[in-house]
Amino acid sequence: MTNTSSNGVVAYEVVDRIAWVKFNRPDKRNAMSPTLNRDMMEVLDELEFRDDVGVLVLAGEGPAWTAGMDLKEYFRETEAHGLGSTRKAQRESYGWWRRLRWYQKPTIAMVNGWCFGGGYGPLFACDLAFAAEEAKFGLSEINWGILPGGGATKVAVELMPFRKAMYHAMMGENIDGRTAAEWGLVNEALPLTELEARVTAVAKELLKKNPVALKATKDAIRRVSTMSYDDAEDYLVRAQEAANSFDNEGRKEGIRQFIDEKSYKPGLGAYDTSKQKKQKA
Repeated sequence: MTNTSSNGVVAYEVVDRIAWVKFNRPDKRNAMSPTLNRDMMEVLDELEFRDDVGVLVLAGEGPAWTAGMDLKEYFRETEAHGLGSTRKAQRESYGWWRRLRWYQKPTIAMVNGWCFGGGYGPLFACDLAFAAEEAKFGLSEINWGILPGGGATKVAVELMPFRKAMYHAMMGENIDGRTAAEWGLVNEALPLTELEARVTAVAKELLKKNPVALKATKDAIRRVSTMSYDDAEDYLVRAQEAANSFDNEGRKEGIRQFIDEKSYKPGLGAYDTSKQKKQKA
């Protein structure tokens, strides 16, 4: 069953523990308006701690993923109400992107079409990203007289080599999904007809993993990227201790199945989480 957000601009449904969330403004190429940004936070709140949700996929309705910020509603109309209105709109958009970066569940961007400008915020916020070869990516801000703001410049530098990031931001040229994968914006690109099946397969693999370990791992990858080696080493020791104290039964069960049962090999798959004893609160 497909549900929609309060204003109808975000659609979502849960199928086999996968939450399929879609930008739902196809007539506007899913451009992100202040209304959409508020509704995205509402939907993230709704899904984050549901027991029937193990993975969240972010997609777009129609031929676009998102064309970025709605130039009319996000920029012109917001700016007309002064600095306070602009700051409010920024908090709402950056807020749900930040929420998505640290989401409780693994997240996957399924880029089915256009991904421009502000779309790089949620693209980076998702843990994994897969794109259609036919998709188009672009930092077009330079073409209408501004720099790629809202974190887009940071995303380009984080995900792409320096020369690629500089060219991408300065030229304002679009690249296709294949090039986006080569440059590091997404994990893989494949034909649009195969995209959903590939994302579903990845999501199902993630559902087999220990959810506490997944959350600790995705947080660790983001945190240590800005740390020195020594700081990262110390952080990871503490993070592992915290994960063990929260879900020690998971670690014990994985080791038991490997050593005692010899029922799985860590390098070839995940242990059977259905056999795990529930951790007492």
